[in-house]
Amino acid sequence: MSNQLRIGILGAARISAKAILAPASSNNDVEITTVAARDPQRAKEYAAQHGIPRVASSYEGLIADPAIDAIYNPLPNGLHGRWTLAALAAGKHVLCEKPFTANADEARTVADAAEKSGLTVMEAFHYRYHPLAQRMQEIVESGELGKLQLVEASFCFPLPKFNDIRYNFDLAGGALMDAGCYAVHMIRLLGGAQTNGEPEVIQADAKLRGANVDRAMRADLRFPAGHTGRILCSMWSSDLLKISARAVGELGELKVFNPLTGNRLSVRTQDGKRVERFSKRATYAYQLDAFVAAVLRGEPVLTPPADSIANMTVIDSIYTSAGLPIRQPS
Repeated sequence: MSNQLRIGILGAARISAKAILAPASSNNDVEITTVAARDPQRAKEYAAQHGIPRVASSYEGLIADPAIDAIYNPLPNGLHGRWTLAALAAGKHVLCEKPFTANADEARTVADAAEKSGLTVMEAFHYRYHPLAQRMQEIVESGELGKLQLVEASFCFPLPKFNDIRYNFDLAGGALMDAGCYAVHMIRLLGGAQTNGEPEVIQADAKLRGANVDRAMRADLRFPAGHTGRILCSMWSSDLLKISARAVGELGELKVFNPLTGNRLSVRTQDGKRVERFSKRATYAYQLDAFVAAVLRGEPVLTPPADSIANMTVIDSIYTSAGLPIRQPS
């Protein structure tokens, strides 16, 4: 490996522009070297648009390139597992977009391959790497709010383009997969899942867009310590735009408006209310810093495959509780 982390991008996805290309442009430890797409012409146009030096003729060709150290995988949900496994087999580190895989079983397969390879594999829950998220967790764990009673997270946005791949069941689509995976991850973070145990799903209700594809999902959960959790997510519902997180304890309440891109939180206790503000630096920049640190310096990541298994397990349980089939790899 060179002094820089050389990254290749699988696909010409829109998310790549802000998730990897923008933060890489100001990170001296990173070079985006190559892109590949199903349509070679599309890859050429994408490379020209974003100043990417090289275009691979196929996903396989990009992964096999010895001049690439790591892969950014923003492919459709149902393809995440397949191409992450292919990248690991070729000796590449992987930054994989959320959700990590189509389901928990596939996540276990990828996690096993990652452990055997010794390579870095990170799920791209970018919000988790921002100081705001770390402070959210710190406040809850400090006991300032008292004994936890409820944690909530919402991720609702309008996507009226119903032929979008995010509504495609065969590509592991659905609101819970695309938007709800964030909400599930947030209540697991605030609810203390990693230290106090994962939540169980009590009930879930879906609103559908076609057979088996959820355009909205609501779920209630319970943690082993007794506090409850609730998630709300949608790509098309009466909740057009709602992105927030909340933790309620016996002594107070933590609120965060848009923990994905926001830069402040509020805390209300018997002592009054305060607002804490944080860096406006993009969450994606912090995420890329962490990925580079893990690959080049062996530092740990906050969203490793083990965490991905746990998150996908909750997602699978929500689908089952809602009477919908668990998603499968494409």
